[in-house]
Amino acid sequence: MNYQETVEYLYNSAPLFQHVGAGAYKEGLSTTHKLDEHFGHPHKMFKTIHVAGTNGKGSCSHTLASIFQAAGYRVGLYTSPHLVDFRERIRINGVMIPEQYVIDFVEQERAFFEPLHPSFFELATAMAFKYFADELVDIAIIEVGLGGRLDCTNIIKPELCLITNISFDHTQFLGHTLAEIAQEKAGIMKPGIPVVVGETVPETREVFEKHAQEVGCPIVFAEDAPIVLQANPDPNGNFGLVYEIRRGFLNSSILYGELAGEYQVKNTNTLLHVVRQLIYAGFQFGEEHIREGFAQVCSSTGLMGRWQVLRKEPLLICDTGHNVGGIQYVSSQLQKLQKPLHIVIGMVNDKDINNVLDLLPKTATYYFTQASVKRALPAEEFAALAAKHGLTGNSYPTVSAAFDEACKNAGLSDAVFVGGSNFIVADLLSYLSQKAL
Repeated sequence: MNYQETVEYLYNSAPLFQHVGAGAYKEGLSTTHKLDEHFGHPHKMFKTIHVAGTNGKGSCSHTLASIFQAAGYRVGLYTSPHLVDFRERIRINGVMIPEQYVIDFVEQERAFFEPLHPSFFELATAMAFKYFADELVDIAIIEVGLGGRLDCTNIIKPELCLITNISFDHTQFLGHTLAEIAQEKAGIMKPGIPVVVGETVPETREVFEKHAQEVGCPIVFAEDAPIVLQANPDPNGNFGLVYEIRRGFLNSSILYGELAGEYQVKNTNTLLHVVRQLIYAGFQFGEEHIREGFAQVCSSTGLMGRWQVLRKEPLLICDTGHNVGGIQYVSSQLQKLQKPLHIVIGMVNDKDINNVLDLLPKTATYYFTQASVKRALPAEEFAALAAKHGLTGNSYPTVSAAFDEACKNAGLSDAVFVGGSNFIVADLLSYLSQKAL
């Protein structure tokens, strides 16, 4: 098999949650332990950091990897979902796993794993851990796939755990209250391993405090001692953020971050607490490494889809925010642009669609569409729901058709936004890459 055939085999033989949703979810760690034993417990060959939470996992994971890279570490990074290429999930120092490694892994190991009927994520995780061990990484940043307690990444014993925040997402698996969801995320806590929690509300904080006490691990709540005091857009016209941080953390009270979404302010405060804990644990970070990590996260790790500016006239932005917790920041930031808005949007059918629609700007022109995955809510159905929330626009069968129409209608001083789902952004980036060929 060539690479494309190998990836299609993975998608079809081990159901991909990204495409089919609940049918791909596999509870429990028994298959994970069998795969781990078969490959010789590769996750024990390198140090790890475990990252969970409802929103911000990807941004935090990539920024941590960027800081480690700037400090000279050989860094594995395992995240999900991918946007364009499966290999985005597994990187070392920003470079995607080679196509040939993916091919060889499947060809050499399928006789073992096929009888186990692993989920796609179980198989991808096993591949990532083996690859990181084979390539002798110093440390790997491991993002939880879903939840925490029963996620197949939860076999690692990390140097530190990070839980970004809790909001409603994947409630069919994780629970229907914030406390229930927090309990699942708290499942990554390990005895003696420090955990940093970014944001809480009273019902989630109580869960985290109780679980940390029961497990026996030190816990830090980043919101209790703000390091980030305020943030402003880059005055030089770039689309990053300039942070004013508490004096004493760095020699200068100004920190530049390449990621421009308003939600990055809380992510950054959380990350600086993580960095402090890692320095306490003996990791070698100089101030220059921290600054470089924040300033070059996209170029050093390949991160895409976080308030990503693709064009300036008209302003073209995409963002993968896809639940209430993410969309509330995206919507606020869109309205602050003070430009006529053209919003290309679609969602998958298992999200809290009505509450998301409540948050979107009423004055924008909408281009309702659907991603090329089975979970996508049909565009016409989405448009009908949106109309009940006062949002007006037409429906389009593909992201490319919706995007082209938005760009045709947008003036040079307007803004075109594409989002609502990881998969909408994925289809956009795929379309743009094909157009560039």
